[in-house]
Amino acid sequence: MTPTKHILVIRLSAMGDVAMTVPVLLAVQEQYPELKISILTRAFFKPMFSQLSNVSIIEADVKGKHKGMIGLYRLHKELKTLEIDAIADLHNVLRSNILRQYFKTSKIPFIQIDKGRAEKKALVAKTNKKFAPLPSTHQRYATVFEKLGYPLNLEESKLLKKESLKENTQKVVGIGTKTWIGIAPFAAFTGKMYPIASMEKVVSELNKTNRYKILLFGGGAKEKEVLSKWEHNYDNAVNIAGKIDLSQELAVISQLDIMIAMDSGNAHLAAMYGIPTLTLWGVTHPYAGFYPFRQKENNALLSDKEKYPQIPTSIYGNKVPSGYNKVMETITPEMVLNKIEEILH
Repeated sequence: MTPTKHILVIRLSAMGDVAMTVPVLLAVQEQYPELKISILTRAFFKPMFSQLSNVSIIEADVKGKHKGMIGLYRLHKELKTLEIDAIADLHNVLRSNILRQYFKTSKIPFIQIDKGRAEKKALVAKTNKKFAPLPSTHQRYATVFEKLGYPLNLEESKLLKKESLKENTQKVVGIGTKTWIGIAPFAAFTGKMYPIASMEKVVSELNKTNRYKILLFGGGAKEKEVLSKWEHNYDNAVNIAGKIDLSQELAVISQLDIMIAMDSGNAHLAAMYGIPTLTLWGVTHPYAGFYPFRQKENNALLSDKEKYPQIPTSIYGNKVPSGYNKVMETITPEMVLNKIEEILH
């Protein structure tokens, strides 16, 4: 395949998946500095790519002017003006498949990620389950670039540097010399979310030591309500949800000493900066390929598979079989606290 000069990367959502593209694109930038990269994604995600000098963001307005077949055709016409040499589809969903059809007449190489749907289905199967590690999502992304003629070494590539905190962010998080612990206690699906009461116990015990600043991350209204309560009840807890924009939230994450998260987006945001990240796993499992980038294998606590042998029951945490709604109770707050201490020292 003829070497390309300008690659369009498609990765529209979700936050965790978009975050996983960052270390891969850092490797592309480092190992092929002559390449120009344009990323088709949501405008909201733009701050994630601020440190990539050869990357530009193209907003996919899929709820507005790029909605539906006509909107995607309009997007296709806009993209054709960019003089793209190849397309790396890291999403491979209905929208990007429609774009692929539109691009067929232009003969531009259009390489799509192999999501490994069949092998993932076998991993979560109730019977004849094939319980074995699958390629990581980062590896799957890298394979797309390899097929375009750009093999990548992800093991030695750089990570994002620490970001600076603006004055208003410093006012939110406060100053001091305590160790910064980030806690992101929520996930898109309950099947991979640690019980709130158990996580509050973790916060309470960390707070008692008076050695840590506990920075709380979340999004929706109900999440902010929980985090606001914790901030009120625990002197060393700071709720940053809704108080700063994404660029400054990333800056705070980049300054953490450790992040505690679910199998969710915040884990991948922390991993972009090389922050030690403790992940808690429910009905999902690292074997599916969503383990945070270059984190140590033991920086994770898994639900008890001997007690719940069907784990993983789901790739995304949205399928919880009968009797499996309490799998994460096998991860005790004491286990979480011990693991935090182990990672920090």
